[in-house]
Amino acid sequence: MDNAGIGAAVEAWFEQNQDSVVQWRRHLHSHPELSNEEVETTEYLVGILEDHGLHPVRFPGTGLYVDLGPAEGKRLAFRADIDALRVPEQTGLPFASANPGVSHSCGHDVHTTVALGLACALSTIDLDYPVRIIFQPAEEVMGGGALDVVKWGGLEDVAAIYAVHAEPHIRVGEVGVRAGAITSASDVIRIEIQGPGGHTSRPQLTADVVYAMGALITQLPALLSRRVDPRTGTVLVFGHVQSGDAANAIPKVGLLEGTLRTADITTWREIEDLLTDLIDLVVAPTGCTYHLDYIRGVPPVLNDDAATALAIRAARAIDPHSVVSAPQSSGGEDFSWYLEHVPGAMMRLGAWSGQGDPQDLHQGNLNVDERAIGVGVKLFGSIVEHYFRVAAE
Repeated sequence: MDNAGIGAAVEAWFEQNQDSVVQWRRHLHSHPELSNEEVETTEYLVGILEDHGLHPVRFPGTGLYVDLGPAEGKRLAFRADIDALRVPEQTGLPFASANPGVSHSCGHDVHTTVALGLACALSTIDLDYPVRIIFQPAEEVMGGGALDVVKWGGLEDVAAIYAVHAEPHIRVGEVGVRAGAITSASDVIRIEIQGPGGHTSRPQLTADVVYAMGALITQLPALLSRRVDPRTGTVLVFGHVQSGDAANAIPKVGLLEGTLRTADITTWREIEDLLTDLIDLVVAPTGCTYHLDYIRGVPPVLNDDAATALAIRAARAIDPHSVVSAPQSSGGEDFSWYLEHVPGAMMRLGAWSGQGDPQDLHQGNLNVDERAIGVGVKLFGSIVEHYFRVAAE
C-alpha cells in the first residue's frame, strides 16, 4: 500500500470495528493479571491475533510479539505493557476486575488494546515496510520486563520504537509530548542501622540507632539537594521507618526504606556512590554502623528528538489541535530500557473525560475514557505512515 494511505486505512478499520475493540479492552480490564502471571492475557491476545491471520511469537513465560509486513528489513516497533497492579478496583463498572485485589488501575489494558487494534488494522493492509508490535509482560516490577524482552531478542532488527501511556490529567483527544526526559529514574534504597542497644536513661553508653535514623531522615535528603544540581529533579523520600519495641529501650537495629528519583541520566548513573558518601558522613558521628541495599530500578525515558518530532506530525495529521506539552513525570517506566538501544518516544494519551476532577494512575477509582482507545489506534497508524514516508525519501 502507498504510505500516504496507511493512516486513513487504520482509521477506517477502527471506525468499522470500534465496538469489538472496546469489548477487547473490557475483557482485559475485567481479567487483570499481575506481572509475569499474564497467562490468560497472553492466550487472549494470541487468539485475537491468530483470528486476524497473524502469527504471534510467544516470549518465554508470558507476553508476545507479532510481525507484520515484509520479513526482511529494519522494523518500526510499538510496545504495550500487559500486566496489572495489586490494587483493589473501586470503579463499580459493570466490567470491573473479577480478580480480587488486582486491577488495571495503571491503564495497561488501554495500552494493550491500542496496540492490538493497530496490529489487527495493519493485518488488512499490504505493508511495504516491516512493523513489530510487542506485548510486554511485567512492566510494574522493579527493573521491568523490558529487560527480558531485549534479552529474548524482541528488539532484533528494530530501528525505532513508540509507546503511549494513558494520562488521566490530559483530556481525551489530546496527546502529550515531550522531547528528552518524560519520566524519571526510580530506585529503591534500604538502609539498616545497627548499634549495641541500651537503656534510654544511659544513651551515652551506647550508640543510639533511632537518633541515627532521625538524622538520616532529615539530613540525607537535604544534603542531596546541596550536592546535586536541582535542575535534575533529584528527590529522596522515605516511606518506611521501623525500629524498636519499647519506649525505654534503645534498639539494636533500625530500618529505613525509600525511593530515590532523578530526571537526569548522568545523575542516575553516579548517585549511588554519592549517596554512600553522604550516609557515611551522617552516621559516623552517632557511633552506629549501617548496611545499604541500593536497588536499581529504571533510567528515565529519554524521548529522541527526531522521534518526538515525527510523533507530533503524526498526531497533528489526525487533529491539528491534539498536541499538548506533557510535563515530566517523577514516576518510573521501563520503556526507558528500549531507548537505551534504539531511538523512539513515549506519548501521553489523554484519558480524562473533562467531567469531574481528574483521577490518578495507580488508584482503584481510575476510570479511563474509552474514547482514548480510538485516539491511540489512529495515532499509531499515523506514526506508521509518517515513519515510512520519511524512510522512503
